Amino acid sequence: MKKRFIAGAICPKCKAMDTMALTKEQGVETVTCVSCGEQMSQPEEHVTTQVRSNEQVIGVFKPE
Repeated sequence: MKKRFIAGAICPKCKAMDTMALTKEQGVETVTCVSCGEQMSQPEEHVTTQVRSNEQVIGVFKPE
């Protein structure tokens, strides 16, 4: 898997600069901090649309 580093990016967890690497697998972009391991992911629009259209709601949980 090919990693691309994001110049000037700061990790929201450890605050390290220039440690964020971007990877893309099956239409989902993942940004990982190589310093602390923090991960964030963002699916592409067409992936989100297809997943959401196939979801079904069984019930709504309401805590008392």
